[in-house]
Amino acid sequence: MILWVDDEIELLKPHIIFIEDKGYEVEECTNALEAIELVKSNDYEMILLDENMPGMSGLEALSEFKSIDPALPVVMVTKSEEENIMEEAIGNHISDYLIKPLNPNQILLTIKKHIDKTRIVSEKTTLEYQTNFTKLAFEINECNTYDQWKDIYRKLTDWELRLARIDDSSMDEILQTQKLEANNLFSRFIKRNYIDWIQSEEDRPVMSNNLLSKKLLPELEKDKNVVFILIDNLRFDQWKMIYPTISKYLSMVEEDIYTSILPTTTQYARNSLFSGLFPSEIKNISPELWVDEDEEGGKNRNETELIEDFISRRRLGINFSYHKISDEKSGFKLSKDISQITDCKLNVLIFNFIDMLSHARTDNKMIREIAFDESAYRSLVSSWFEHSSLIEIIKQLSSKDLTVIITTDHGSIRVKNPIKVIGDKNTNTNLRYKQGKNLNYNPKDVFEVKDPSQIKLPKQDLSSKNIFCCSHDYFAYPNNFNYYSSYYRDTFQHGGISLEEMLIPYITLKTKND
Repeated sequence: MILWVDDEIELLKPHIIFIEDKGYEVEECTNALEAIELVKSNDYEMILLDENMPGMSGLEALSEFKSIDPALPVVMVTKSEEENIMEEAIGNHISDYLIKPLNPNQILLTIKKHIDKTRIVSEKTTLEYQTNFTKLAFEINECNTYDQWKDIYRKLTDWELRLARIDDSSMDEILQTQKLEANNLFSRFIKRNYIDWIQSEEDRPVMSNNLLSKKLLPELEKDKNVVFILIDNLRFDQWKMIYPTISKYLSMVEEDIYTSILPTTTQYARNSLFSGLFPSEIKNISPELWVDEDEEGGKNRNETELIEDFISRRRLGINFSYHKISDEKSGFKLSKDISQITDCKLNVLIFNFIDMLSHARTDNKMIREIAFDESAYRSLVSSWFEHSSLIEIIKQLSSKDLTVIITTDHGSIRVKNPIKVIGDKNTNTNLRYKQGKNLNYNPKDVFEVKDPSQIKLPKQDLSSKNIFCCSHDYFAYPNNFNYYSSYYRDTFQHGGISLEEMLIPYITLKTKND
């Protein structure tokens, strides 16, 4: 029901009849005080409120309505277009406003926007997806180039975000089935092409090892300083969730996708990214900077030295700063002294929250229940970002004349299907890839690389090999198989082959004062 409050309500009868003919029920009221009592005792879907009434004005009544029900949509109807009246109404959280004389279709549009918007958007989105389903399925099945897979992943992400905003969960279930099929076919594509990419620079897409040379160096050749922000484990869909907040402060120059190397883990992908080398090349050229799987300590403890080495090998002759933010306290401290991250030609910032959240979600039942599915997980990431030190830093950067890059080292996938593997005590513990010399598995289940040098990974020993999970699979040992497969099912993991892990965002932004 709609409540229409206006001291000249009799003059509005033609409009009321028009609205009621469209299927809406309207209750009439001629003064604000009576309207307040009606709102206290009735559930209205919306209020049309005259701004200029004798006695209590519409603006005064608006505050009362909002104190009774903050979520109740109130549309202000006014003869005046004075800016101060509009600002005061907006400041009091009106949902919309209409200027007299009123147009019936304008009133109807406003009602639909505030009462029926959810239903209309849901119906239209569902119809659009149903219409595009067959076309998208055909494109997935015919996809055979890297650029086509990037385009497919963008489309799937767009539909996933759109369908997550409507109430029809059945459409999302269909989309998840379509994504599974896409991941299965993408995994086959990677199996066919990955070794060739690694061995032939000419056919290689932009990957972890050549990201800086292909994407960052052109920016460093320009006049502006560059702030390079790496958010560990950031997926493309999560980027889409946080961009609206970023867009308040920075303008998009380019939204691109590049490919993480295998394994899609921080140890390999990020070290490769900062060094401009494949992992085996790091170990051969600068063995003191590479940390093997079986070594103690952090696997990314030499990032500063790897960046420095990259700058030296490229003879760039630039200064750089490096900041790893592992907790919000240090991040907010950094945001208060922004010169630390703007004065050098290249300024690198690492944020680990999403990766820590991914691991915490695996081990912490409460976090797993809060982020119980893809949509909830994205929302949790978005909520963190909106209150994080990173957005405070971005606010500070927005007043500077510089280039901001936001990217990641790898993504993650929600695993569903356990597959058996046997390894000795020296086999690594990652659920999405294994490296070792005594691995026992079904070759049909994995991407098998018998010689790690083929994909430029260091060897543990002469007989070691690498295997990678594909799509939604994850490894579980036969001992306690049922327990561990159940424990890790529906957790977010990385290390293997999937659209979500390998196709990851690289975003170039500029400050709005350019």
